[in-house]
Amino acid sequence: MDSIKAYMRFVRPYTKQIVLTLFIGILKFGIPLLIPLLLKYVVDDILLEDLPNAVKLERLAWVMAGAFVVIGILRGPIEYYRQYFAQWIASKVLYDIRDRLFAHIQKLSLRYYNNHKVGEIISRVINDVEQTKDFVVTGMMNIWLDLVTLLIAVGVMMYIDVKLTLVSIAIFPLYGFAVKFFYQRLRMYTRDRSKALAALQGHLHERVQGMSVVRSFNLEDYEQERFKERNGHFLHKALVHTRWNAHTFAVVNTLTDIAPLFMIAYSGYGVIQGTITVGTMVAFYGYLERIYGPLRRLVNSSTTLTQAIASMDRVHEFFTEPYDITDREDAQEVPFVRGEIRFDNVGFRYEVDGEQVLRNINLTILPGETVAFVGMSGGGKSSLVSLVPRFYDVTEGRVLIDNVDIREMTLSSLRDKIGIVLQDNILFSGTVKENILMGNPEADMEEIVEAAKAANAHDFVMQLPHGYDTEIGERGVKLSGGQKQRLAIARVFLKDPRILILDEATSALDMESEHLIQQSLERLAKDRTTLIVAHRLSTITHADKICLIEDGEIQELGTHEELMRLDGHYARLFNVQNLEAVKV
Repeated sequence: MDSIKAYMRFVRPYTKQIVLTLFIGILKFGIPLLIPLLLKYVVDDILLEDLPNAVKLERLAWVMAGAFVVIGILRGPIEYYRQYFAQWIASKVLYDIRDRLFAHIQKLSLRYYNNHKVGEIISRVINDVEQTKDFVVTGMMNIWLDLVTLLIAVGVMMYIDVKLTLVSIAIFPLYGFAVKFFYQRLRMYTRDRSKALAALQGHLHERVQGMSVVRSFNLEDYEQERFKERNGHFLHKALVHTRWNAHTFAVVNTLTDIAPLFMIAYSGYGVIQGTITVGTMVAFYGYLERIYGPLRRLVNSSTTLTQAIASMDRVHEFFTEPYDITDREDAQEVPFVRGEIRFDNVGFRYEVDGEQVLRNINLTILPGETVAFVGMSGGGKSSLVSLVPRFYDVTEGRVLIDNVDIREMTLSSLRDKIGIVLQDNILFSGTVKENILMGNPEADMEEIVEAAKAANAHDFVMQLPHGYDTEIGERGVKLSGGQKQRLAIARVFLKDPRILILDEATSALDMESEHLIQQSLERLAKDRTTLIVAHRLSTITHADKICLIEDGEIQELGTHEELMRLDGHYARLFNVQNLEAVKV
């Protein structure tokens, strides 16, 4: 299966450790196989022998002393190292998988994240990967150890008595039937359960993030019912899985308990007839425990493996999710750009068969120019600027920087030249310093402070309880909107990019915060090629060019004065906003 082949890539680097663990495991399971033989010897050659009691006691003492040495001294370290190495290997494999998955996550396009819930992705990385651990511990080690134990035990039993051995293992074929009958459907039910859990986790993640909305609209009872529906769906899938699992265990354990009855009946008859010794009967009963214990574990392992493989299928499915945005084979590192941007007959749609969002966009932005994109919501402004850092790729035409198609540049070197400030910038849990450092992880404290000062953030940072070492909470929850925005701007100052994109960077702020941030943005935009998506037209009158986009096309282009003289849609929007500002 593809998922198993893919998974083995992560297991192969630890082949030597797996072999060592298997060897230690054989010792671990092999030592207990001596006990039935020991019991046979004690019964037949000591207890039932016609010997003086002193001789019997001497033999028993020597035998038990040897047994205590082997089991008492060796078993402990062997058990410790087998468990340690098995868990060490499994943990290392899971570490490697999650590490590779996180790299994979960072390469997936924004289109993927627009179509999938964050909670479902987290479930793949955490829950499903954790479930695959059993493939390493059970599938790669325990199953083989149980098989070896089974073969050794059957071999010893055949050596003692062939016919009694055949009677003892007569029920083996029924185990094979049980595995074949139950586990195909069990794998399907396991996948359904995992999907339901991922959906529940995705729903919960969204609701926890949006708890303020739930409370503000007094939706607690409504959301409780919606959660109950999804929780009930998961419960249904879990119970179906549990029911089928219970059927499996019931059949397997019943078969396991029936097997000794055949052996006891046949060996008891043999003892009465004098063809089988009491010691042999006792030893065989001991070996039945050694046989059917591993056999029961093997069948139960099939349940565990079925769950692990179902999770491996989901992890593999996630791993094979294609990248929309990738480097071409001949992509070049770009050490420096002047900042000229040209949209050459650009067209764009989010889905292959979806509505066209942009069409016939032709625009040249010179190095150091500031160009503002305005228009009604949904016109395509943000979509257009998102093409520059290749968050999405054009479906028609080209985007060029310094006359080079951006698809001919490596993603890393392209995005290294671009700084972005959004309306809702994401800050991460951690300190102020750590969040600013995301602009340039190699920067020193002096550079961090300079960036914060340039962003008008230094003063409020110094008023925080621990200054730059203050924890700001998840998504910067402990800061105001204006403070978060200024830290986001400080991040870009520290990055010092040649191209700057400001997407509605001040639209959601109060007047005082907007004034401070507008100062920071003007300082930031100096001597950089700047693309501004703006809602408040009063903030972009200084732009070298203003581009009105409606229905995915450029309708008007010019300076503020030129567009006002044109008396078109831009002029009407500007006048309406001015009237509203006066009324306020």
